[in-house]
Amino acid sequence: MFKLIFLKELKEIIQSSRFTISFAVCSVLIILSFFMGAQNYLSSKAQYEAAVQENRNQIAANTEWMMVDHTITLPPQPLMALVNGISNDIGRNIEMSGRGELRADNTRFNDEPIFAIFRFMDLEFIFGIVLSLFAIIFAYDAINGEKVSGTLKLCFANSVSRAAFIGGKLAGSFVGLSTALLIPMLIGCALLPLLGIQLSADEWTRLGLIIFSGLAYFGLFLALAISVSAITSRPSNSFLIGLVVWIFAVLIVPRSSVLISGRLVEVPNVDEITAQKNRYRIQLFEEDRPKMENFSVPEGTEPSEVMTAFSSFMGELSSARQEKIDAFTERINEEFENKRRRQEEVALGLSRISPTSVFTLASTELAGTSLQLQNRFMDSANEYQNVYGNFMTEKTGQNQGGGFRMIMVTDEDQEEPENLDPDEMPQFEYAKATVEEATANSILDMGLLILFNIIFFGGAFAAFLRYDLR
Repeated sequence: MFKLIFLKELKEIIQSSRFTISFAVCSVLIILSFFMGAQNYLSSKAQYEAAVQENRNQIAANTEWMMVDHTITLPPQPLMALVNGISNDIGRNIEMSGRGELRADNTRFNDEPIFAIFRFMDLEFIFGIVLSLFAIIFAYDAINGEKVSGTLKLCFANSVSRAAFIGGKLAGSFVGLSTALLIPMLIGCALLPLLGIQLSADEWTRLGLIIFSGLAYFGLFLALAISVSAITSRPSNSFLIGLVVWIFAVLIVPRSSVLISGRLVEVPNVDEITAQKNRYRIQLFEEDRPKMENFSVPEGTEPSEVMTAFSSFMGELSSARQEKIDAFTERINEEFENKRRRQEEVALGLSRISPTSVFTLASTELAGTSLQLQNRFMDSANEYQNVYGNFMTEKTGQNQGGGFRMIMVTDEDQEEPENLDPDEMPQFEYAKATVEEATANSILDMGLLILFNIIFFGGAFAAFLRYDLR
């Protein structure tokens, strides 16, 4: 009987007007998200290549390495355009120095501020907002609707067990509605190579896991709607309850968790931290000012030797000052990061009450656009800073850290120096997470999505066992 109920439900769904409308809407939204994601990636890639080339041109236009202003840029990834996460919210450029604290600037919203209001339409938005609501609309009358129409009593006039009925109902609904999602998903995936987006095997695996997580998320809302339908006697009541649950899960709980965590764990704002660092930096500079004013060399010293001696003297002062600043900054940053990560842990832990938050965390982790994106970018930049500092020391004899630049004025008759070769500059490489790391980091959230499915299916089954069929 399970097979008959399954086929009956599948046939009714596919032949319904709701399926036709939902399939059309889902197809347009999903294919459009793939198309827009591909265009956004190509645009970001062009901007990235232009920024890298501009940096190379700036290096090639100089004749002294000491005069170079070097900037590194976060390279775009295809999955970042399909699941945006925080990729548009963090700074993409870091002005590199041989030492000192690095800071990322220039977010995507600096270039296109309108998207800061309306955001981008990606797979996380379509699954998280649109398709979860479709699941409620489709299944809110799955049980009580048949009771009102009289088909439920007619069905149980035959030898049908309640377990077979509710199981067939859930399976038929899920398979039928998943068809409306998978077909446009496959079309969207086929569009990527045609649009010039070549995904690696690693990225295809990640995308497959994102789609799997999306289907699991869709399935749990479907099971939730059916369980509510099995609790209530009227479709209007079940729709209202389902809509309220959807609002809390999708809109209220994720935002409330951030507010609650902010109350539970206080974190100083960035401006306070920056002001504290600046005050300490100014204090150290003022302590060194008398030393700079008292600098002297023996009379009769050649001007070039004076400049060399002064440069060496300033370098020693700057190095000693920077060591103190680095130690102070490291301590302040460590305290700040510990509090911030504690606040994030509390916020994410509370938000996991909502399946929407769970899906968001899983999909962004798999796409490489979770909160770890900024940490990885800064970690890669800090590692590169050591390489860059050693390179500049080798070229100039100094490790420039944003302090003084000594410019030597040479004789006009001296031979004009050659322009720099940008290929000599060490290349920055962003260390993105491997598919194994991404899967390991998202396994908890994918497991929670499956657990939510089991809980809601169990709720639907338990409720229907006590359902009044009359």
